Amino acid sequence: MSQQYTFSTSTHRIDRDRVHRWLSEQSYWALGRTRRAQDAAIDASRNYGVYDESGEQMAYGRVVTDGVTFAWLCDVFVATEMRGFGIGKMLAAGIVTDLESFELKRILLSTGDAHGLYSQYGFAQLSEPSTMMARVR
Repeated sequence: MSQQYTFSTSTHRIDRDRVHRWLSEQSYWALGRTRRAQDAAIDASRNYGVYDESGEQMAYGRVVTDGVTFAWLCDVFVATEMRGFGIGKMLAAGIVTDLESFELKRILLSTGDAHGLYSQYGFAQLSEPSTMMARVR
């Protein structure tokens, strides 16, 4: 793979159309999410992307946080055709590095299929999952 890829924390670089298509049509957790809801989520979050040399977005992730004690990593997506090239690792490493400056006590995420990826960046199964609760709409 000869192309160079860059990680960015700039919300202005997010290709909102592409991210909405990825999440609302291809993800297992956000199928059918409206564009309005996706834009509101982007606007209320820290946003991350990986881009190719031409500036085309190859991956996306966002974090919901108070910036002091807690963060939730969510909506992580790598373009289907780019999987297996290290793009997900670049995204995860960049996000973790960006969040380290906040000295957060806890960063949570939920994944159905990327446990191996996230474990490389310090994520582990909850030690007491029975203490966690959810209110699902």
